[in-house]
Amino acid sequence: MLASLNYLDKLNTEQRRAVEHGVGQSQPGPLLVIAGAGSGKTNTLAHRVAHLIVNGADPRRILLMTFSRRAASEMSRRVERIAAQVMGTSSGAVVDALHWAGTFHGIGARLLREHATQIGLDQAFTIHDREDSADLMNLLRHELGLSEAQSRFPTKGTCLAIYSRVVNAQGDLEDILKNTFPWCAMWPGELRTLFAAYVEAKQAQNVLDYDDLLLYWAGMMADPGVAADVSARFDHVLVDEYQDTNKLQSSVLLALKPQGHGLTVVGDDAQSIYSFRAATVRNILDFPQAFTPPAEIITLDRNYRSTQPILEAANAVIDLASERFTKNLWTERQSDAKPLLVTVRDEADQARYVIHKVLEAREGGTPLKQQAVLFRTSSHSGPLEIELTRRNIPFVKFGGLKFLDAAHIKDLLAILRWVENPRDRVAGFRVLQLLPGIGPASAGKVLDAVATGPDPVWALSEVPTPPRVGDGWAGLVELVGKLARRDAGWPSELGYARLWYEPLMEHAYEDAMVRQADILQLEQIAAGYPSRERFLTELTLDPPDATSDQSGVPLLDEDYLVLSTVHSAKGQEWKAVHVLNVVDGCMPSDLGTGTAHELDEERRLLYVAMTRARDELNLIVPQRFFVTQQSRHGDRHLYAQRSRFIPRTMVPLFEDILWPPVKPAYIEGLSPAPARMDITAQMRGMWSK
Repeated sequence: MLASLNYLDKLNTEQRRAVEHGVGQSQPGPLLVIAGAGSGKTNTLAHRVAHLIVNGADPRRILLMTFSRRAASEMSRRVERIAAQVMGTSSGAVVDALHWAGTFHGIGARLLREHATQIGLDQAFTIHDREDSADLMNLLRHELGLSEAQSRFPTKGTCLAIYSRVVNAQGDLEDILKNTFPWCAMWPGELRTLFAAYVEAKQAQNVLDYDDLLLYWAGMMADPGVAADVSARFDHVLVDEYQDTNKLQSSVLLALKPQGHGLTVVGDDAQSIYSFRAATVRNILDFPQAFTPPAEIITLDRNYRSTQPILEAANAVIDLASERFTKNLWTERQSDAKPLLVTVRDEADQARYVIHKVLEAREGGTPLKQQAVLFRTSSHSGPLEIELTRRNIPFVKFGGLKFLDAAHIKDLLAILRWVENPRDRVAGFRVLQLLPGIGPASAGKVLDAVATGPDPVWALSEVPTPPRVGDGWAGLVELVGKLARRDAGWPSELGYARLWYEPLMEHAYEDAMVRQADILQLEQIAAGYPSRERFLTELTLDPPDATSDQSGVPLLDEDYLVLSTVHSAKGQEWKAVHVLNVVDGCMPSDLGTGTAHELDEERRLLYVAMTRARDELNLIVPQRFFVTQQSRHGDRHLYAQRSRFIPRTMVPLFEDILWPPVKPAYIEGLSPAPARMDITAQMRGMWSK
């Protein structure tokens, strides 16, 4: 017992209260641990599980649920080390006994398998992954004739996303279509028919999909007899990241421990940022009152990550939320350096500023890996990625493909390259096969005809319309002619290409609306180049490895800068953090201001971004943005306002600076190209010798 008390000495007062809550009681009451950012949440939860075991709890009767298998494995290893140290047993003995540790879906699958005969389920069921589920949905779309609808019916991935949202949010189909999938709102009847057929097909084939693992578990717990059996096998149920649960997961948990005995949930309402996955902050906000008497609340507000000035600014941001558990993060890490609120001219200056600070920190001894650039949406990092590539600064990106590596960006660039050089067969193949009905053979015939004509653009207009291509062919011929004649001028011609491409993109990609933001970002980047030729040349000079996905970068350099969406950065920390586009329209997003709940989640996103920083935090405010909706001759820039989450009264918490302090003499473009030489014959001759 002395050893047990000694190992708890490493915990602070509130952590220890959470660890010791109800230990030794026959029916401990429910506990909610509000764990602020950087407050040692994982360490506290691992110590609680170990402390239960040390004090006699049977590890085989402890259920520990996390949101990833990796998190469950890491938690189990921590519990092993702590319990083995205290009890003097081999670590393996503890872990083998703690075998009810896993994700909600993993635990659900095991319980369904064990109780299959009690709920009318064949024990030999198989589980479809997302791709299998989408393929089955697509098969049923065809069988029901929905893929032949005159108006474009949602694709298989969108149908599956709608179905999953209805299941996990426990919502009404019409409401979810209206609020989350408005472009599909005309199809409620057809979708109901499709989803009913989907359920019947799964049952006939004895398969469950990912969502069924929760849905069937919740249905199983609705039977009093089965619910009593499942509940009785666990003395303690502990849940991590409770703010990220959806309504279905909450219903499972409350059915498992309706009185709350032995139930512990850990989370932070201020970090609830996954509503797009049907997670709801209401689960953690309403948890205490779900029981009589209410659950005990213990708040972990001592932060072990950030400096006090960073925490003061983050506390001020979240303090303006409309509803939250009151807490103010504090730390013993004092500093005289306030976070920076940096105003720059535009996104080009924003990229220059970030690179200036990153390289300055690197020279000061901070590796690139200890620095991160965070953004609300993946497309926001486009100009920075190109600038990093130009300067040969290696980076990885989390939360989407790198900008220039995305298929839709490559599609649009191929259009420009083919117009610039109609004999570029690689670009031509890519463009032609964007049209439904054109495959490699048809594309090859078109390119052969174009290559043999004296004027490739004229030759394209004379090519007979390929069979099965439909009305899209005339639009392509018109676009190529318009771009070849340079009717609109640069960069407006990229807008013409976008207008032609967008309907094809909507047909080809499930997430076309998200990809559209990338296309608009590409137009902004294009505006910084004097001509189409210069634009294509400089992007082509980008080495392929530098725009590959994150897996290749560590092989290029042992050190690299981290770029990440805020959603992908949750749970991470860096010594220095730069947050892009802290302006209204980006943070909060234009799409996230419709309701008070959406606005609160946007505020939490900024809070999460700020609390990733240990020593240095930079919030960057560009003053203007390029917009494509303006008239051809009108102002092409929209002036931005600092994010409403940082009102004027909050500015003294930051060091408010303007960068650059004096207007620099920008060097535009490249040096003049040398005089053109005709060396093609020399090149051919070199290989003929």
